[in-house]
Amino acid sequence: MLPIIIAIVAVILLFTGGFVQSLQFLLWVGIVCLIVSAVMFIMRSMSGHRSA
Repeated sequence: MLPIIIAIVAVILLFTGGFVQSLQFLLWVGIVCLIVSAVMFIMRSMSGHRSA
């Protein structure tokens, strides 16, 4: 559940950072959140954990 929430927040921050040039740091925050979400998803899929 947490990786999905992080991915949604990352996408929102990426769009916000792309549209508002003065808040360009949000673009980097979105990229970092997206990478963290991807790593968590990969780790979960490799460990074979299934949550309901």
